[in-house]
Parts: sequence; structure tokens; C-alpha cells
Amino acid sequence: MSASAVSLSMPVVPRRRRSPEEVAAAAPVTGTKRVLLAAPRGYCAGVDRAVIAVEKALEHHGAPVYVRKQIVHNVHVVSSLEEKGAIFVEENEEVPEGELVVFSAHGVSPAVVQSAEDRGLRTIDATCPLVTKVHKEAVRFAKAKNHILLIGHEGHEEVEGTYGEAPDSTTIVNNPAEARTVQVEDPDNLIWLSQTTLSVDEAMEIVNILKERFPKLQDPPSDDICYATTNRQVAIKKIAPQAELVIVVGSANSSNSVRLVEVALEYGAKASYRVDFANEIDETWFEGVATVGVTSGASVPEILVQDVLGLLAEYGYGDVEEVVTAQEDILFSLPKELRATMKAAGDSSSALGGPATPPANYHPFTI
Repeated sequence: MSASAVSLSMPVVPRRRRSPEEVAAAAPVTGTKRVLLAAPRGYCAGVDRAVIAVEKALEHHGAPVYVRKQIVHNVHVVSSLEEKGAIFVEENEEVPEGELVVFSAHGVSPAVVQSAEDRGLRTIDATCPLVTKVHKEAVRFAKAKNHILLIGHEGHEEVEGTYGEAPDSTTIVNNPAEARTVQVEDPDNLIWLSQTTLSVDEAMEIVNILKERFPKLQDPPSDDICYATTNRQVAIKKIAPQAELVIVVGSANSSNSVRLVEVALEYGAKASYRVDFANEIDETWFEGVATVGVTSGASVPEILVQDVLGLLAEYGYGDVEEVVTAQEDILFSLPKELRATMKAAGDSSSALGGPATPPANYHPFTI
């Protein structure tokens, strides 16, 4: 081909999905086909609160509403909000002065809050209250002259926000290898905190290594791992030993979704895959599989799970048994800035994020 020749790309041809009959012929299934559906799964109260916050901001302030980072780590949620008028940016500098910006559920550092003030931005803080709790702990321990070992994945938005509360008093520990080598000035004055979306097993492995090296390492006053993260992992641990295949619905940048795949494999699933959408499922995964486990990360709307169940039913997995390991009745009040706007506008709709029907005698968690 000459240098001046034009190369035309070939059109993308959709992959032909193999039929149920072809899959069965490739590897017959022994036993009755079934689906074990994890419960709890999907949206947690913090995610529900954050998504509602953006929707309510659009309703009362009109488009565009800017959102710093992804409001939650799910591509479907982000694209759906973009269609309604949300504009997602990486930093405050991308937001025109004086406009409204929503901080994501993962939280932000004080420096980010200050930069918004410097630009005259109006803000709504949709940080999950459980993340806010960890932020407050970091501030309190730093003031008490404790050095904080923050267990989490460096570069994750939540870790960046927590670290930013007390950077001079915090060391990030990413993994067991770092736990074995991290150096501190005062080993007698340490406390650990963690990213809320870690695997419980992963976090405690690191904590145990740290305690072997630093016997006076203090525990935080309460567990930092999010209740929803824990509950979803417990459910998949129960399902995994019975499943030849586990499908986790969730995005690649969702830490808790990625961990669910790892937990499924660690606890006995023969195979486990993460997908954003049902059309990403490879039907060859079903070859020889009688039992399929299904769950979803804490930032995944239920409609995406139902799409997966619909595809599974086409391949003979229409028998769905829900495996319930916990009941979640947590509710969080919407951000205070938004509650004030709703009240002034006479908006009497629910100012809570979480289950549709609050449990009896429930008092919402307010920050």
C-alpha cells in the first residue's frame, strides 16, 4: 500500500451468540439447571442517596449539574444521569465559576472543598455517611497525635479523600507485601483505618500482619468496612461452594464488585466473571454448568441484574432461588444542602436514600 493510500476499517460484525442447543451439545449439563441469586445485592443506601441527590439537584436547579468524578462507580448509572443533564468532570477547575457541583459518594479531601470555595462553586456533598465517618476518625486521630495506617488502594477516590484529611499523619498500606515493609517513626502510637469497600478478609489479613510487626497498633472504635460490602461478600461466600459459575454484575472501577469475583473464587466457585451488562456474558461459560450464582456490586441498579436473569432463562436457567443472608434496612438522609432546597421548594417527596419503605421506628442517619 502506498503512503498516500487510505486504509478503511472493516465494519464491526456482531458476534453470533451460540444457541442453547449448541451450548448443550458442546458440554452436556449433569443435574438440574438453576440460579442462586444473592441477597443482599445491588444498591446500598449510600449509593441510592448519591444517585437521588443528583436527580433531585437536576429537578430543582435544572441542567446542567456538574458532578466531580463518577457519582458512583457504575457505567450505566453515569450514562443515565448524563442523559438527564449531569456533566461529569475530573476536577473542580472544569466547572464554570458559580455553577453547582456534586461531590461523589466516595468523598473528597478538604483541599477539594477549598478549591470549590475558591472558584465560587455551589456544592452538594453526596459523600456516603459511612465514608464521612472514616474522614472524621482520621481528623480526630491526627489531632490526638496518632499516626494512621490507612489500609486501601492508593489512587482510589475514597482513599484520596481520607488521606487528604490528615496527610502528614497518614501512611497508605495497599497490600500484605507493603504491610510487611512499611516503616513508621513511632510504633507505639499507631491506629489503623480502612477503605470501606475492601474485602473483609483482605483488610484483616493486612491488619494481622501489621499487628505482628506493631503489637501496640490500635483498632478503630468501629468497623470501617461498609455493611453493604460485608453483606454482599457473606452472601456470595454461601453461594460459591455450590456454583460452577458466578456472575457478578458491576463495573471494572467498582472495588466492591471486583472483590466479589475474587471472593467467589476463593470460596469455591469453579469460575467467576464480572460484567457490566447481560450482553457481555459469553454463553460458553454455561458449558457443563448446572448451578449459576448471581450477585451485583453495591452501585448496581437491579434492572441490570434482571437483564442477566433474563439471558440465563433463555439458556435454561429459569429456576431462580434467592439466597438471603441478611436484611438491609439502612436509610441515609439526603445531603443537607439538598434538603434545604427541597424544603424551600415545598418538595414533600422522601428526603431519604435507601429502601423504599422505612422500617418501623427508624431514625435516619443524618450528617
